[in-house]
Amino acid sequence: MKKVAISIGDINGIGLEIALRAHEEISKICKPIYCINKSMLAWGSAMLGLDIPEKFKIKECGDVFEIKPGISTKEAGELSFDSFITAIALAKSKKASAIVTLPINKSSWAKAGIKYKGHTDALSDLLDCETIMMLGCEEMYVVLLTHHIPIKDVSSQVTAKKVYRFLINLAKYIKDENIAVLGLNPHASDNGLMGNEEIEIEKAIKKANKMLKKEIFIGPMVPDTAFSPTNRKKYKYFVCMYHDQGLIPLKALYFNESINVTLSEAIIRTSVDHGTAFDKAYKSQDISLLSYVNAVKKSLNSHDIL
Repeated sequence: MKKVAISIGDINGIGLEIALRAHEEISKICKPIYCINKSMLAWGSAMLGLDIPEKFKIKECGDVFEIKPGISTKEAGELSFDSFITAIALAKSKKASAIVTLPINKSSWAKAGIKYKGHTDALSDLLDCETIMMLGCEEMYVVLLTHHIPIKDVSSQVTAKKVYRFLINLAKYIKDENIAVLGLNPHASDNGLMGNEEIEIEKAIKKANKMLKKEIFIGPMVPDTAFSPTNRKKYKYFVCMYHDQGLIPLKALYFNESINVTLSEAIIRTSVDHGTAFDKAYKSQDISLLSYVNAVKKSLNSHDIL
């Protein structure tokens, strides 16, 4: 079986509990390597009242500190980043075929002085390659042109040059020949009445299709009807201009089962598509394992990603 490096996420959240509870199930399909140190693993499992499963293989990383359930701390940010870096190293050295990341807390990373807003941004820089953030499940995927930036900065990023380069890069990974591209403005601007960004998007679509010699990309589509039942029958992949344009419909429709996939030539990385759930951490509440299990399965089927 393939080995998969598991980045444990924020220790003050639900990541460790998910890893412990799902271990038996994912061990049937891969050999997980958990990036965490023995002391924090023992402490966290004791707080959860869970036994550490047999053959729970770990790769030592990070310091020892007090676990504070549901609280953003510098120490938790440092450990989650160390875990992530350790998982990357395992994949780069071919000791793991892919990495799966459990949820981090961006405030904890900031408190630890980590400059990245998330895993995708970090991977692009650390591996010196272009990365694309795609989220979803077998029924629907959304692909984000921009992700962790303020709404006020999105418009400046929607240029024909940037969108064209993004679409050409995306075409290397997604073999579907019918991909929807959303506009930015209400009603896709109604022919320029509410903005000029759609002109830029249309230029990029035409140029990309010409370069690819196929009408792969369709749009710009009106954002408020793009995810209608009719369109979801036509399209599986939707290129979105900003984070919430794609994530709101995705999570409304497929919250528990969707995953996060980093499209990159350098490494296979998948992740849960949910946060640290600080409100549920270490409270023995019902926590869904489905997104995590789906992420592990997807990481093993690289031909379905690339």
